[in-house]
Amino acid sequence: MRNFYQMEKTMHTQTEKSGFIHTPHHPQQDACLSPEQFKAAFRGYPSGVAVITADGGNGPVAMTISSLFSISADPPLLGYSISNLSSTAAVFNTVEHAVIHLVDSSQIGIAKLCATPAADRFGDHSTWSRLATGEPYFSVIGTWLRVRITQRHKAGSATVTIAQAVSASATDEAHEDCPPLIYHARSWHCIGSNTALA
Repeated sequence: MRNFYQMEKTMHTQTEKSGFIHTPHHPQQDACLSPEQFKAAFRGYPSGVAVITADGGNGPVAMTISSLFSISADPPLLGYSISNLSSTAAVFNTVEHAVIHLVDSSQIGIAKLCATPAADRFGDHSTWSRLATGEPYFSVIGTWLRVRITQRHKAGSATVTIAQAVSASATDEAHEDCPPLIYHARSWHCIGSNTALA
C-alpha cells in the first residue's frame, strides 16, 4: 500500500501534466479567514477596470470586472475570474470567445452600466457593434482584445478563466488621452502624471 507521501507525489505529477498545479490542502494546518475579513483585506488594494462582452447565442451580455491580469506575452495569455453567482456567469463560463475592453476614465459610464444588476447594457446602439466574427463589443472604447478561451478552473464561488488574445485594437493615443480608471475602496478613481511617485 502506498503511503501518504507517495499519494501526494502522484497527485502533484498528474496535475502538473494537466497544466494546472494542485497543492494538497490540509485543513488542520490552516485556519480560514471569514469572507468579511478577506474582503476587508482587499478593499484597500486598487485594481484596473475592464469590461468583458460575449454572446452565447441568446443575445449580447456584458460585465465589469476588476480581476483581469496578464500572464504571458508570448503566447499572449491573460486571465480573469467571474463570480458563479452572476446572472451572466452561465454565458461567460461556456462561450469560446469574448472581447475584453480596457476601460479608461472617460468611459466610466460604461463601466458603471455593466456593473449595475439588471441594467440594459446594450440599449444604446450608438455605443456598441459586432466584430466580423460576431462578438459584441463597445466601439466607443479604444482598447480591446478579442480572446479565445483556453482553460477554466472552478475556484470557490468563482471560475478562473485563462484566454489567449487573438486580435486587438489599441493605440498609443488611447493610453495618452485619458488617465486609467481604477477601482479602490468601493469607489472609482483615475490616475495620471500628477499621482506618480517615482
